[in-house]
Amino acid sequence: MFTKLKIFLEMIKFEHSVFALPFAFMGAILASVVLNGHLPSWMQIVWITLAMVGARTAAMSLNRVIDKTIDKKNPRTEKRAIPAGLISIKQVSFYIILSFGLLFWATSNLSSLSMKLLPIAVFFLVIYSYTKRFTWACHLVLGITLGLAPLGGWIAVTGQFTWASIIFFLTVVFWSTGFDLIYACQDTEFDREEGLYSFPGRFGIKAALMTARVLHVLTAVGLVTLFFLTHLSWFYLIGLVIAYFLLYKEHRLVSPNDLSKLNAAFFTMNGVLSLVVFAFTLIDVVVSHHS
Repeated sequence: MFTKLKIFLEMIKFEHSVFALPFAFMGAILASVVLNGHLPSWMQIVWITLAMVGARTAAMSLNRVIDKTIDKKNPRTEKRAIPAGLISIKQVSFYIILSFGLLFWATSNLSSLSMKLLPIAVFFLVIYSYTKRFTWACHLVLGITLGLAPLGGWIAVTGQFTWASIIFFLTVVFWSTGFDLIYACQDTEFDREEGLYSFPGRFGIKAALMTARVLHVLTAVGLVTLFFLTHLSWFYLIGLVIAYFLLYKEHRLVSPNDLSKLNAAFFTMNGVLSLVVFAFTLIDVVVSHHS
């Protein structure tokens, strides 16, 4: 049982939760401080964490089931758990049901607006895995799905939208769409051979990397706009300087002629970026809250 669980967690890349979870926390903290004048409660953080774990686990599990045939053909993914026969569809389906149950349960303990908007979140969690079959804008759909993390965190503790929450949502959409464009470059030839839709497959690696740069410039603009909308201080700005350096470094690691450092650009840089922005935001609001 524990062996199967270990295989499952490896299959869904559980450690990649570091991408979206810090931004969900950041959304909750900013919203609560800006609108309510205090930090969110520990129970709110617990429910947000459980909702995020449920959402991501369900989405990644579905992705592996839906893409099992594609993964088996792709040399990069043929050794994943399902195509390699390490775990069955039935076993993964059990985890999918549990994950959606966890998402529903956790969301029901947050704001009423969170429950009302849950079907929209579930729609994007499910539809993303199918988009590569009919549109090269599949990366944007992933971006929107990940962008729901900070927006979800914001709504979870306040039950309302604000301009700051929309800007934060768009910022994470630009960021995650950009890094997914970079990640997709490694499958360009395979996508073309199999008739799959992807931006690099349709427009080429050079265009994909250039578009990712533009999106990450918009990410930088969004993050600094959030500074003015939420009245953060210089602690947050220090975090932004580090984040901007990480974005710059990410694009220096890859080029149309050299994708050998793509995994470092994709996982390491983006994982550290989300943690850095969250950490400095937390320091900022805690210092301001107690000053």
